[in-house]
Amino acid sequence: MYLSETEEIIALIACGLIVIGFIVSTYKEIKTTIAEEKAKFAQQKADEEKVKELIKYIDTKNELIQTVLKAQKQIKKEE
Repeated sequence: MYLSETEEIIALIACGLIVIGFIVSTYKEIKTTIAEEKAKFAQQKADEEKVKELIKYIDTKNELIQTVLKAQKQIKKEE
């Protein structure tokens, strides 16, 4: 079965549109994936900062508790 010239042009246009559609959808998916990865990275950085702040808080609280315990021991020794 042979196609007429008009049918060939229509078939080529359809193929071209399919290829362009595939390229556009792939580009959008890549762009979305990159945006998601950037968001994950930013969230990870924020979580790391929170953890560092909590560690600093716990260390400070531990030092305070140790100081109070030493003071209590000192008071008991003096009595």
